[in-house]
Amino acid sequence: MDPDLSTLDEALDGAGVDGYLLDADSDVPDQRYLAGFDAPDPFVTLYDGDTHLLVSALEYGRAKTASRADTVARHSDYTEGAGSREAAGEVLAAFLEDHDVSSVLVPPRFPVGVADDLRERDVAVTSEDDGAGVLTDIRAVKTDEEIDHVRSAQRANERAMAAAEELLREATIEGNRLVHDGETLTAERVKTEIETTLLHEGCALSETIVASGADAADPHDRGSGPIAPGEAVIVDIFPQDNDTGYHADMTRTFVKGEPSEAIEEWYDLTEDAFEAALDVVEPGATGAEVHDAVCDVYEDAGEPTLRADPETETGFIHGTGHGVGLAVHEMPSLSFEGEELEPGNVITVEPGLYDPDVGGVRIEDFVVVTEDGYENLTDYPKALRVE
Repeated sequence: MDPDLSTLDEALDGAGVDGYLLDADSDVPDQRYLAGFDAPDPFVTLYDGDTHLLVSALEYGRAKTASRADTVARHSDYTEGAGSREAAGEVLAAFLEDHDVSSVLVPPRFPVGVADDLRERDVAVTSEDDGAGVLTDIRAVKTDEEIDHVRSAQRANERAMAAAEELLREATIEGNRLVHDGETLTAERVKTEIETTLLHEGCALSETIVASGADAADPHDRGSGPIAPGEAVIVDIFPQDNDTGYHADMTRTFVKGEPSEAIEEWYDLTEDAFEAALDVVEPGATGAEVHDAVCDVYEDAGEPTLRADPETETGFIHGTGHGVGLAVHEMPSLSFEGEELEPGNVITVEPGLYDPDVGGVRIEDFVVVTEDGYENLTDYPKALRVE
């Protein structure tokens, strides 16, 4: 299913330009989205109502069959020169001229050198000034096909989470350490199990979080070292499907052994905050309203939040969620200035509490906003104790 680019058409009309130009590899989500093409090296996508690609000879054959572009051209179609900056500028200018494009709108992070080359060749280059960019906003509303891609990535994610939980379940408590197969169980060992599972599931994962004890008090600490009995272990997995490029994102908090009273109270409170957030999710609600619902639960229980105290370093110290798609963090935001939710938004809901003296607790599912509420795309149980 091709994306709805009517908003991009409106942006071009509003800017008074002939086309929209990207120069990036497909690790840049906007590039992969517009081109419908995955390539490791930078290539050019021009949108002028149709989509046109300019690629190297190496990628030409695959781009013709695998991309969603209306036309595909090679560098050699426009010059015999190769390798120099001057030749690259000549090729791009000739490519634009071939499509009767003399003015382009570009995203805020467009390469400065490329823009300068184009201006030297009398191509007007206008940068978007609305922060994220129009394509990033378009990507926030997923098609049914995209939602299926995210759902598929999440099924792999759940199998990886199950593998991590099983390691904790199989571990034995020997004094102040967990032991698995005769060795102290570490965050690194759990991460290896997660990454191996995802590899078999056709997913990539450059980072994951397995953080326990004081490490878990920093929401983005990746975690390291031995996992102790009774400590809360935050496991946050956010893989990318190698085939489609779409991500999933899920967090669970586990304890092997006897959790502290504080951790148990935090976990129950975080479940309440999680449910309060979901109660707000529907079209027309804002990300800020979802975030406020979480803050209300925590503040009513006497826990610090950034809303109540912008300088707090403990308690609820991050936003409630974010969009998920070709990027693991994208629009919309569920935080202080979160915008209105629309059907097709895929968003995480991930409240949590943190304090180095206690540890950390976080629970995260992600849902798709529907016409009358939401559908939870996560199918994995929530339980603190690993028995």
